[in-house]
Amino acid sequence: MTARQPLALGNWKMNGDMVANEQLMSGLLESSAGLLSAGGLQAGFAVPAPYLFQAAVRLKGTGFLWGAQDCSDQPKGAFTGEVSTAMLQDFEVNFCLVGHSERRARHQETDAQIAAKLQALLSANILPVLCVGESLAQREAGQAAEVVCGQVKAALKGLSADQLTRLAVAYEPIWAIGTGKTASADDAQAMHAQIRGALAGLHPQVANQVRILYGGSVKASNSQELFAQPDIDGGLVGGASLDMADMSGILQAAHQRAGRLGLL
Repeated sequence: MTARQPLALGNWKMNGDMVANEQLMSGLLESSAGLLSAGGLQAGFAVPAPYLFQAAVRLKGTGFLWGAQDCSDQPKGAFTGEVSTAMLQDFEVNFCLVGHSERRARHQETDAQIAAKLQALLSANILPVLCVGESLAQREAGQAAEVVCGQVKAALKGLSADQLTRLAVAYEPIWAIGTGKTASADDAQAMHAQIRGALAGLHPQVANQVRILYGGSVKASNSQELFAQPDIDGGLVGGASLDMADMSGILQAAHQRAGRLGLL
């Protein structure tokens, strides 16, 4: 395996409140901070924008990352309800999700908008996590690889090799998000290998440096098998990230991957 540092991110989506957030973060700090202090692993949370300050105060200096679930492609101006990368910098966010399927579907985000957001994040020195994935209909029609690799190429075309190493990709089959269904480890690995091939088509010299995460009903019970695959570098975790025990188990699986890679 290439020694890419495992990355496990929880996406809280539109969940949480001040009390529940504190309980979750405190619990995970108590149970899992030692995994991060050992090195070799990165982990954090994509929180709703109103709670970025809470996350920044609670997590700063702990080893955990905090990030946003979306950003604007514009620097400032008359864009009601949007959040700029400069605003994210005020909260010292480490990463930001881009192009999540829920944003693509509910807000009709285009590949061009997603590419512009990604560029804005890179310029702000915030790690973009590009989300890609296919619908069940597309998978059943045999179009999964074409759709997913097309999303990757559309978002990343024009980036330099250096820029490519400063982002992560998260593969989330839409049919597995929040449904309890999960791609088999073999199927997930096959798509991750296809994505890495698409990255190699852009900049072959750095394709093996880019971390690719799996998302879609990741749980403690399946994370070890998923993270044992050569091209699965961690997870973007939805519902399970709101459960302290489940997320703790996922972090343990990512830590074990780091050990296998000789990063501890």
